[in-house]
Amino acid sequence: MPTDVSPTTIAERVVQSILAQKLAPGERLGEQQLADLFGVSRTMVREALMQLQARGFVEVQPKRGWYVVQPSAEEARDAFAARRIVEAGILGTEGRPLAQTIRALRQHIAQEQQAIDGADAATRAFLLADFHVCLAQEMGHRLLCDVLRDLTARTTLAATLYQSSHEASQSCAEHAAIVAAMERGDMGEARQRMLEHIGNVEEALQTEQAELSQADRLRATLSPLALP
Repeated sequence: MPTDVSPTTIAERVVQSILAQKLAPGERLGEQQLADLFGVSRTMVREALMQLQARGFVEVQPKRGWYVVQPSAEEARDAFAARRIVEAGILGTEGRPLAQTIRALRQHIAQEQQAIDGADAATRAFLLADFHVCLAQEMGHRLLCDVLRDLTARTTLAATLYQSSHEASQSCAEHAAIVAAMERGDMGEARQRMLEHIGNVEEALQTEQAELSQADRLRATLSPLALP
């Protein structure tokens, strides 16, 4: 058994794949396939999946196995609301951030742009999501990094499930506007730009259409039979 693989590292790889939009909502995670992939026992894989279940990323269906969760529209809205609270708080400190913080964030945005130009969909999706974790880390809120990574992964699942129309280039430009405000020392504007950015991503979800489609399907399913 590889000594560098643990249930936590397996769980983090799954979350990374969710952030990169390589794992879709509703996708099955077979215990034996994961065990073979990582070269570990099914017991270790099960421990990793239980960690992910506790974090709200997977669910177990009796006699069927483990699946990536499919967040409801209400759960998606709740995750975006939580992100607003956390990220507005991160940008709530007055004063100009350290030059090294701005430098690190600008480097991250440059990597986002490279991924967009290179048409690497997985890397692009991961970097755009990871900007928010990077912001927390560079602003000195290390305890919030894991919280924000999980919240961002939850909203990424929602974006995948509800076919977000938010363009990658738009997200990158909005990230740049946030950092530009920070560089000027205008944390109030940076906070407002962040809230607008999160709002734009949420509004791009097709949740209403999905809810209507579900209602239409239920209506068709339960419509009375046209008996002779």
